[in-house]
Amino acid sequence: MYEVPDQHGKRIVVTGANSGTGKEAAKRLAGAGAEVVLAVRTEAKGEQARAEILAAHPGARVEVRGLDLAAQASVSAFAEDLIAEGKPLDVLVNNAGVMNVPVRTETADGFELQLASNFLGPFALTVRLLPLLLAAPAPRVVTMSSGAAYRGRIDFDDLQSRRRYSPTLAYSHSKLADLLMTVHLARLAAERDWPLLSVAAHPGYARTNLMTSGPYLNGGRPGIVQSFGLKVIPSQGVEQGTEPLLYAAADPGAVAGGYYGPRWALVGPTRPASMPRSARDEVVAARLWAEAERLTGTSVEVVGR
Repeated sequence: MYEVPDQHGKRIVVTGANSGTGKEAAKRLAGAGAEVVLAVRTEAKGEQARAEILAAHPGARVEVRGLDLAAQASVSAFAEDLIAEGKPLDVLVNNAGVMNVPVRTETADGFELQLASNFLGPFALTVRLLPLLLAAPAPRVVTMSSGAAYRGRIDFDDLQSRRRYSPTLAYSHSKLADLLMTVHLARLAAERDWPLLSVAAHPGYARTNLMTSGPYLNGGRPGIVQSFGLKVIPSQGVEQGTEPLLYAAADPGAVAGGYYGPRWALVGPTRPASMPRSARDEVVAARLWAEAERLTGTSVEVVGR
């Protein structure tokens, strides 16, 4: 099992920290000494996760805060509360997400749900928290992507999947967007001489509720092929599936713009992962960043150059 380096003195926000890879990452980061903020949509579930973490690591510093990444008002309120406290933020772990929502669903902001939860919410959170991140000596932004990003495509004429919606493709598009965000943030950090490390990870095929919760939204059910595939595709437990995320968040060997995943794509120990060529397109990355700023009403220009 990957041993997380000492994290004493660091403050870390982990989104989606009430279950799956988010809870596992929060537990192991807290166990390594970090002060961890569990950013969760349902605070009661967050409190349960906190209790589990404290049972494993008595004396760990863990707090629960409400955050719904699918709602820009919630993202703004969460960030404003942290900024008002003024504590530097060492690591932001953009882990939370939703997968394969069966019917196209719009958020209150008018965004397609998977794009909102998986990309636009984490994007706005990242930009809004940049002042706190840049106040830390060696900050990191870690974003969870997926092997599904290889199937993704950024269609600026139909970014919200209004003309054509596929549950799996909408997920893939959002995860490609996460990689493009990672790459562009790394580029901005280099251009502006920020000490910030922007890194991405993917869990391979980890047995978490992400694979099953999304397809059941709005009364949906996984198809026969998907249900069968869940049983026969090689998979790994959440402990192993979280390790690429932990490596990206804490390891001295992680590099700017890096991407980490299981050695054998779906399972295995952590290694540098192959990033889709589409995720390395700097022109598309810059355009998507600008469009995300417009849609979310956030701007990196509010942060000092």
